[in-house]
Amino acid sequence: MFERPQAGENAVLVQVTPGGHPDEDELEEFVELVRSAGADPVAVVQGSRRVPDPRLYIGGGKLEEVRAAVQEGQGDVVIFDHALSPSQERNLERELQCRVLDRTGLILDIFAQRARSHEGKLQVELAQLSHLATRLVRGWTHLERQKGGIGLRGPGETQLETDRRLLNQRIVQIKRRLHRVDSQRDLGRKARSRAEVPTVSLVGYTNAGKSTLFNALTQSAVYAQDQLFATLDPTLRRLALPDGGAVVLADTVGFISKLPHDLVAAFRSTLQETADADLLIHVIDAAGPRQALCIAEVNSVLEQIGAEKVPQIEVYNKIDLVNDRGPRMERSGDGSLTRIWLSARTGEGIDLLLEALQAFFRGEQVRKVIRLEPRQGRLRAALFDAGRVVRDHPLETGGWELEVEMARRELDRLLKQNPDLLNALVA
Repeated sequence: MFERPQAGENAVLVQVTPGGHPDEDELEEFVELVRSAGADPVAVVQGSRRVPDPRLYIGGGKLEEVRAAVQEGQGDVVIFDHALSPSQERNLERELQCRVLDRTGLILDIFAQRARSHEGKLQVELAQLSHLATRLVRGWTHLERQKGGIGLRGPGETQLETDRRLLNQRIVQIKRRLHRVDSQRDLGRKARSRAEVPTVSLVGYTNAGKSTLFNALTQSAVYAQDQLFATLDPTLRRLALPDGGAVVLADTVGFISKLPHDLVAAFRSTLQETADADLLIHVIDAAGPRQALCIAEVNSVLEQIGAEKVPQIEVYNKIDLVNDRGPRMERSGDGSLTRIWLSARTGEGIDLLLEALQAFFRGEQVRKVIRLEPRQGRLRAALFDAGRVVRDHPLETGGWELEVEMARRELDRLLKQNPDLLNALVA
């Protein structure tokens, strides 16, 4: 194997477009990914090929071009913007005499650097081991040798079989630990459900500004940088709405094109916060060049995790980087909200988003007349908290007659928690 240098790495990038011209926006994203991993791109080799070569992915001529780029730029690693098979990686390393990494391995490396929580590290390790498991199938030849030495001769298991068995054992162990973490998350979600506190999840393409928007809404200090996958571990905060209500806001990992399936599977417990949310705020980079593609990629991942039916509000962020784009709301023909344009960095349009959240969760408004007995003072206080008291008239019996306006879901919650309220309803 080739040793990783201690101080920085020179990377030669390879991007082959299947049957078409190279996309400069895709190349820019690829370069950004490489820089996010801590490598320095010294050369880029582009080309087009209708069908990948089964042995090397690229043809002989392109291989020589890559070899020359490695020698001239003193490249330590060659990174492909594609998924390579184990045999292709091995053959390329043999030909180029340096490490070869595909897009999946690159993203896994970035995630390994970003993980901070115990859960995040376990999820990254699970994804790495799942990826490595396929690499052991056609591993290096030394892995096929029988164990030797006194007491170990004979038809025992090969080193390859031993490595595969140990790897599978570790995968099972990590899955067991993540299951326990997932159970704890389920308890938290059930507690929020019992308290009738809705959950809003921020989703979007990586570097769309989700963490910056999260900080602007909750006055938090979540790590936010202009780099891919700045946020890996999810963060939850309580967000107060203008009408006195509240929601739980969740900041989640960003998505990206050609996101490895191993990562989606490993981060399923984290992404479950998104699947179980009452509302998704889909953050889109208003200044980004590939909005349609980014939206499609996010929706594709949402479908993979079973969150495609959760209601969405599209929030176009970074309007401060776009000319002639002020904060505003956009509605469909039936009057329902579809888009909000804002800037999380400057704060423009944040009030519009809070207004939209308030309107979404307020839902259908009902007005009820409720007559309470003197012993129901606690219920009276709950009615003041849950809605707008239009009239509060004291009765001669010592009780009260209230006229209250509130969301139907709030009324249903109070009826569930206080069965006596049903008998107190006058009109």
